Amino acid sequence: MCAFAVMILLIGPTPSAMAQPKETMIWLLRDLPPLTIFEGPKKGQGVIDQLLPLLIAGMPQYKHTLLRVNRARALQMLHEPSLTCDAALNRSKERERWIAFSIPVFRAMSNGVAVRRVDRETLAPFIQDGELDLLAFLASGEKLGIVAERNYGEYLDALLKQAPPDSLTPHYGNDALGSLLQMQRLGRLRLLLGYRPEIRYQAQQQGIAEDDFQFYPIRGAEKFLSGYIGCTDTPMGRQAIVEINQLLRKLPHERLSEAYAAWLDPESRSAYLEESRAYFEQQAQE
Repeated sequence: MCAFAVMILLIGPTPSAMAQPKETMIWLLRDLPPLTIFEGPKKGQGVIDQLLPLLIAGMPQYKHTLLRVNRARALQMLHEPSLTCDAALNRSKERERWIAFSIPVFRAMSNGVAVRRVDRETLAPFIQDGELDLLAFLASGEKLGIVAERNYGEYLDALLKQAPPDSLTPHYGNDALGSLLQMQRLGRLRLLLGYRPEIRYQAQQQGIAEDDFQFYPIRGAEKFLSGYIGCTDTPMGRQAIVEINQLLRKLPHERLSEAYAAWLDPESRSAYLEESRAYFEQQAQE
């Protein structure tokens, strides 16, 4: 028996003993149509809803956990040391200090402003070539509804920092955009900043007709933004991004572009698809 025990020690541990538990990768999900959709007739049909199963299937080395959170909790968890990733992030120099980002995942139409048609005449002095001079509008004493702690892209974020302090109406709730739409509906807010597909979807959920709104792009802002996957900036997070990038380079971007384009108004789809195709073709050559 003693000799047998010695042989076991010399041979080494059994396969079961050698098996290491999989590292858990937490995917943060926020209700963010048309990327992720928690409720309603299109539940689970968002762009990221369709991407995540492909990423999870391509990384069997991890144990994947999906976690629904609000924006504040998502940002908090990305500061923590656990392996946590968010597949629907804008990239900025500030965020790069504490988030490891992937290569671009998808393209999105940039943010604009929504105004009720009954109020659109108040914007007339600030409209140039169909675009809103946002700073001039806010300097006039009007207020702009925004989702608190949201990144709207580097240009708009810089613009909002220049706005008069009392001109912004941030909302921190779990259904921040829905609450802002209600404020606008009640006449407590004239202008709302956001992505047109998201505003349209949230308005439909509240029974607000799209014809009630007029949308304007913001003068000087980029027409399109890139969406990224971001993970905690730790050794595990950075390694996960390396593996995620390997998968993203193999995935057909056309599928995600078509999924996003389905949420756009017909006159915007062809321009979006052409820009997205050209963008990712250029990315592939770099």
